[in-house]
Amino acid sequence: MKNAYKRKKQPELIRRALIEQAARITLEAGLSKVTFQAVADAVGVTKGGVMHHFSTKDALIKAVFDDAVAKFEDEVDALMAKDDVAHGSFTRAYINATINLSEQGQQEMNHQATLYVLMLGDSHLRALWSEVLQARLVRHQNTDDGEALSLARLAADGLWLSDFSGIQKFDKAAVYHRLIALTQPDCH
Repeated sequence: MKNAYKRKKQPELIRRALIEQAARITLEAGLSKVTFQAVADAVGVTKGGVMHHFSTKDALIKAVFDDAVAKFEDEVDALMAKDDVAHGSFTRAYINATINLSEQGQQEMNHQATLYVLMLGDSHLRALWSEVLQARLVRHQNTDDGEALSLARLAADGLWLSDFSGIQKFDKAAVYHRLIALTQPDCH
């Protein structure tokens, strides 16, 4: 076959698409539904094409996790850079990166949502997230240490889970504003 059509290989674009589709499947259907075949079908490649980039499902899931962590941390860092008040800046950024006040809710693609769903389904990823968060807390201990700030971060996690699962109806904006108030320097 001398004149056979050859598609230009773009391994980084394919790898990115595989990670994004695995994250989408995780959010829409759960971690157990992420299979090489499901991801391959979503991207339009063969199962072998997925396996070329990720030797195991665990390697694919870890890549999705690492990608979500990096994006979440980038979002937190960008929000912190815009914050003029040092006290509680990490916690405010964490809350803002976690809580979605839009009407669409948390079902949409969201780095924090991806992290939560992955952690709920995998104890190893929970341990990795704990390490990431502990490192951030150590790095920001001068500005974000204390019970009120810990309470605000924990409540943001709970608010996200409640919103995601639809188990409790509440005025999300009001709760969000109360959490932000907990991060102010005069609220110890």
